Amino acid sequence: MLVQKKSVYVETAIPSLVTARTSRDLITAYRQDISKLFWEQERYKYDLFISQYVFAECSDGDPEAAKRRLELIKDISYIPITEEIEELAEEYFSYLGISFKAKTDCFHLAVSVVGKIDYLMSWNMTHLGGHSYNKVAEYNYKKNLWLPKMYTPDVIMDSEKEEVEDGLH
Repeated sequence: MLVQKKSVYVETAIPSLVTARTSRDLITAYRQDISKLFWEQERYKYDLFISQYVFAECSDGDPEAAKRRLELIKDISYIPITEEIEELAEEYFSYLGISFKAKTDCFHLAVSVVGKIDYLMSWNMTHLGGHSYNKVAEYNYKKNLWLPKMYTPDVIMDSEKEEVEDGLH
């Protein structure tokens, strides 16, 4: 039996953490370690996707750091941006009332929804996690839209292990 790989939209925080110098901050260092573990050992189990928004964010900042990020994501499949994605992102931005600084998060979400991606992988849950995610779930349900799971790399890896274990019992 052929099992189809789950799809993962890789939000910019992941390549940023994978390629950054090791942090002294314990939480950031943990996130770096988990992101690297996913990247080095687990990513091959998934179909990975990015968009022009990830590419643009990875291109920003220190030129050497940007070069490392862009090298890391160079072979990941692109989901092309459509008018539908742009309109949905604007709807999310308006509906959620998040800060303009975080508007790109709405575009990452819209790409994942329109692309029917299984997981939107990020550590950046400030604007789209928790209460906002619940609002998105309600909105998507009312509009009959796909809802990706928004997980960190460790949660994705754990949930996949649980699915395999459940399948064995």
